Amino acid sequence: MLEKLIWPVLAVLLYSTFLQVPLLHVRQAFGDRRFGSAVLTGNFVLMPLVVWALVQWLPDNAPLRLGVLLVLLVPCTDWFISFTQLGGGDVPRAVAVTPLNLLFQLCLLPLYLWAMTDSQLSAVLSLGDVAPALLIVLLPLVAAAISERWIEAQTGREVLRDTLAWWPIPLLGLVILLVAAVQVSTLQAALAWLPWVIPIYVAYLVSAALVAKLQARLWQLPDSQGRTLAFSLGTRNSFVVLPFALGLPNGWEVAALVIVVQSLVELFGMLVYLRWIPRGLFAGIKNA
Repeated sequence: MLEKLIWPVLAVLLYSTFLQVPLLHVRQAFGDRRFGSAVLTGNFVLMPLVVWALVQWLPDNAPLRLGVLLVLLVPCTDWFISFTQLGGGDVPRAVAVTPLNLLFQLCLLPLYLWAMTDSQLSAVLSLGDVAPALLIVLLPLVAAAISERWIEAQTGREVLRDTLAWWPIPLLGLVILLVAAVQVSTLQAALAWLPWVIPIYVAYLVSAALVAKLQARLWQLPDSQGRTLAFSLGTRNSFVVLPFALGLPNGWEVAALVIVVQSLVELFGMLVYLRWIPRGLFAGIKNA
């Protein structure tokens, strides 16, 4: 029963998340080309190189490596905005760039996996495995776009978006609970991998902040935009790739579990970010 609940809960989670993303306003993200280019370069060029370097330290275990790659290659499109606000970042630019991050990750993730995994993945992955995961992601995405059009057609309808804005966090917690309950036997076996993946996730968070600092200097970004960039590079879209991990055949369950572990490590990492980013790396005045 719990296993059957995972998919509808994931669908509602993705819908409530996508509804907060201005899907119909991608063009606005190109308004600030300097900041937009910094975010895209960081998320889709520099950090994938960092991820590739980090996974070289992992054991030669295909499910383990796949889970780490899946979760670290896709930038977050939801709670990074909340952390940006709490960390003194530029919230309007964070909101504007989210549809770009979502669009690019959906297009580039297959290319990253093709370049960074061996032939074993393509051998076990069939269209039947991928199709349910694609539907779980694409149907909420289309529904969110339709809902956004409906909301913008008449004033007062934005109450739907505001009501669903707080749903992702408890739903993510529920998804983590369901996955842990369903995969309890695999979870026990996967505990041996935690000493490998947790340092990788911590190293990723540190690297993301340092890359953001370097980029902010090269792109000459004000501190508020530098903070936004740091939170964008540091947060990942764990539940968007979780359906793909859950759709893998038997023997690959570890991939889903290391994705769940990453979301927990990231949550604690963001608490550190909230002190380190505005008070350490980007300690200047909150520039507009």
